[in-house]
Amino acid sequence: MVGFRNRYMVMEVFLNPNRDPVKDDSVIITQFNVSKAIRDSILVNFGECGLASSLGSFQVKYVNPITNVCIIRASREDYQKVWSAITLLTNIGNCPVMFNLLDLSGSIRACKNAALKCEESKFEQYKLIIGDRFSADHTQRMNTYLDRIKVLEH
Repeated sequence: MVGFRNRYMVMEVFLNPNRDPVKDDSVIITQFNVSKAIRDSILVNFGECGLASSLGSFQVKYVNPITNVCIIRASREDYQKVWSAITLLTNIGNCPVMFNLLDLSGSIRACKNAALKCEESKFEQYKLIIGDRFSADHTQRMNTYLDRIKVLEH
């Protein structure tokens, strides 16, 4: 028996550059928000048939609102359609966004490793941005998100 073949995309979400990442909480990146925005983009750009074909294994597996990194699963046949819809996505809610593909892999294990490397470096950047406002709560929240990556499975 052969399982479903999937592709995993590690994406970085760039929010509106004019907002302050610490004070302005106009949009919070969540699995629901990202998933809804991508589904809407697939519907607009590829129609109902394109949406129906790509929803078979489409899932936003992980989102970190601190570093704005997410992991998206799509079927091997439709990952290019999902990737195109993500590229054409211009906003989540009313906040302008842009996505950047950091890694594309065929296994969740390789995707987890790439996401962990990215998360650690982005968290170091986040510490520098916050500066003296950094607290133990920030470290605890980040460790929670890192633990979520480590337990990702199909």
